Amino acid sequence: MEALVAKAFQVRCLMRKKSDPRWLKDLAIERVTGDCNDMASLREAVKGVDCVFHLAGVTKATREETYFEVNGRGTDNLIHACLESGRSPQRFVYLSSQAAAGPGRNGCGKKESDTCEPVSPYGQSKRMGEELALAHSHELPLVILRPSAVYGPRERDIYSYFKLVSKRMKPCFIGENARLSLVYVDDVVQALLLALQVDEPRGNIFFVSDGHEYRLQDIGDTFAQALGVSAVRIPVPEWGLHCAALFSEALSGISKKPPLISKGKVEEIVQKNWVCDITRARESLCFIPHFSLAQGAALTVDWYRKEKWL
Repeated sequence: MEALVAKAFQVRCLMRKKSDPRWLKDLAIERVTGDCNDMASLREAVKGVDCVFHLAGVTKATREETYFEVNGRGTDNLIHACLESGRSPQRFVYLSSQAAAGPGRNGCGKKESDTCEPVSPYGQSKRMGEELALAHSHELPLVILRPSAVYGPRERDIYSYFKLVSKRMKPCFIGENARLSLVYVDDVVQALLLALQVDEPRGNIFFVSDGHEYRLQDIGDTFAQALGVSAVRIPVPEWGLHCAALFSEALSGISKKPPLISKGKVEEIVQKNWVCDITRARESLCFIPHFSLAQGAALTVDWYRKEKWL
């Protein structure tokens, strides 16, 4: 949002009634209240706009159906609101996820041309959203971005790992040979802006990462360095993750809050290859990652401390 305002775009933001507006309070933007399953609010949000950035989604839920209601049908609702507006946007940029493609199976980085095999309800719902959007790519100039694991200011999932490392613990949930891709949030923003310039925006899909692959041990070491601590590696067996998910989901049933870790999240965690290939993004988007893991981790820790999250 800040990047669009800085570039002098007139910005309209769709917000849920329960959304926390603190990150938007000082921005000169127009706000519309609603959500992805409220067609009236979607029609109002897209009325007269030139570009749509679809970043709304659910990453944690108390019911599996919620993922598909929001990430799947919610995307379809937004697409139809655009098509029915009488003046379709010149560009529709959908922020999907590497989870929609699933892990790599051949030892190489996942490519856009590879078969999609999502392993969790979240990933399946994001792939559902992609498919529903792609069904209208002949009517709407569509670009889909699939970022790898995103970290940085305001992000809360990898923040949990930062918190553990800050307490001098480096849990290792996956084997020594497991690898994954990461991307700092500002590089995701860069990719979103570059998606406005694609010459043939008719269903192009691009993976987005910092272009490197990491072992969890390497990530923990880099985070510890950014935090200025020495942390101890703690192996966590797969059965331990499944037990944690069962307990967390049972607790969720009582509290009615999303579980801290779910069975679907465990299925993602135990995969050995979450590396993606960003060659297409480099060549077609002219995407060049600006932040190394060390730089991104240092900036993230600075922000967490400033906001008293750590």
